[in-house]
Amino acid sequence: MSGSRALEAARTIGPELVALRRALHRIPEVGLHLPDTQAAVLDALAGLDLEVTTGEGLSSVVAVLRGRAPHAGERPVVLLRGDMDALPVTEEVEVEYRSQRPGSMHACGHDLHVAGLVGAARVLHTLRDELVGDVVLMFQPAEEGPGGAEPMIAEGLLEAAGRRVDAAYAVHVYSADHPRGVWFGRPGPLMAAADELFVDVRGVGGHGSAPERAQDPVPVACEIVLAFQNALTRQFSIWDPVVLTVGKIAAGTKENIIPDDARIEATLRTFSAEHRAKAHAVFTRLAEGVAAAHGLRAEVTVAGGYPVTVNDPVEFEVAREVVVDLFGADRWADMADPEAGSEDMSFVLEEVPGAYLNVSACAHDDLALAEDNHSPRAAFDDSVVPDVAAALAEMALRRSRMLAGG
Repeated sequence: MSGSRALEAARTIGPELVALRRALHRIPEVGLHLPDTQAAVLDALAGLDLEVTTGEGLSSVVAVLRGRAPHAGERPVVLLRGDMDALPVTEEVEVEYRSQRPGSMHACGHDLHVAGLVGAARVLHTLRDELVGDVVLMFQPAEEGPGGAEPMIAEGLLEAAGRRVDAAYAVHVYSADHPRGVWFGRPGPLMAAADELFVDVRGVGGHGSAPERAQDPVPVACEIVLAFQNALTRQFSIWDPVVLTVGKIAAGTKENIIPDDARIEATLRTFSAEHRAKAHAVFTRLAEGVAAAHGLRAEVTVAGGYPVTVNDPVEFEVAREVVVDLFGADRWADMADPEAGSEDMSFVLEEVPGAYLNVSACAHDDLALAEDNHSPRAAFDDSVVPDVAAALAEMALRRSRMLAGG
């Protein structure tokens, strides 16, 4: 079985992959432009028979690996993705390979993702005589913002192999929640769409002693916030959640001055495209309507973020079966509910069917001691990197065979 060979090959190069992960951990870079990380990826891929291109507007790397197994028809194309960027966090984990760049840290484990995808490339290169299709390796910047998947798609990611990608897979590591080595996921919605909502209430300022001679935006802004919360419980199904959190209200300069304007800033999380569109419309209408009822004006801006991350049921089952076959059923856990975090792999999964799985890289034996991704104390055990490499490689091998009718 190719699965056992993929796992054996990944574990053989495991020490090299761990060394790469630790080297990357020392040099975290944030955002779209990651020149040192990009150079490390290109160096790690050197010597493999790949067709490599780099991004024009961002420090991405796209590598196409051609399978050599005979196939009479059009060869399938499978995409494997690993994000590369770090976070603006100062590391507090005491490890020998801690960040050498104060204020930046791989606090979300993307250094493990890169090492895992490099490992998958090396495993597939070793097994390419068994690979029926072609594989697009997507090394992506800026998952933590402003987003790298969308510009990579615009630059031709999905057609990099000369034919459109048929299926896409990605893996994310976690520093908490599950014991080390446990994989988890769910079909359908996995992570929320994340948007930002800004409301500027326009009034007319004046003296606090004479509010009747002004148009006070402050109580109107407060009423809008309460109206938002009422709308959540009365205009949206409880079976398709919508989460709106107002994180900031700003107005005024002094207690006896009525300001001209008040500003509301909120984060909006939705789990379906339908409720996402509806939420944009409902909250815009509410803000404008409440303000108008008081003779004021509200200007609403919805800043669209990442869409809902949706696992295709067929592709999810392929990925889940790979994990169970490679590591055993005791290493798999079903997720009952989606997460309210967001992920820009969603842009890829909007275009092609695919699956996004999670695996715990918790560095603590006692889960009570583990802190979540994004914490300055998030600690990842890189012993899972060879397993990530093997799983990604086997997903590509297996799905290519299935798409080719094998």
